[in-house]
Amino acid sequence: MEGPLSADQRNAPELTAAAVSIYLAYVSYSQVREGDFYWQHEWWTILTWAVWLVLTAGLLTETQCWRERIFFGVVLLNFSLGLIFAMWASAPASAVRHAREAAVGLWILAALASLTTLSQRPQTPA
Repeated sequence: MEGPLSADQRNAPELTAAAVSIYLAYVSYSQVREGDFYWQHEWWTILTWAVWLVLTAGLLTETQCWRERIFFGVVLLNFSLGLIFAMWASAPASAVRHAREAAVGLWILAALASLTTLSQRPQTPA
């Protein structure tokens, strides 16, 4: 690709992260609304949470913008919550319910944090 990126192309990762976060907030909210507080405890679910946690931690160390660090930090908290409750099979129902409710809030915060990265991005020289 030649030439400088358009504003839409520069903002694509942030908009994608916001859209995915909003979608995951909706999925989490619909689980809370339906009273579905069950957390899966199979080994592949635990492994999946662990992989996402490691990948997000890696991305967090690679970012230089404080807004991106906030976004990846919130996502890291959410993945940590998922890993903890996937591993904790004997968690009390009230704790699982509160974790599901917290996940909704964390995904909303992640979407907002992603949208804050849209403003005032530094221009890279061509």
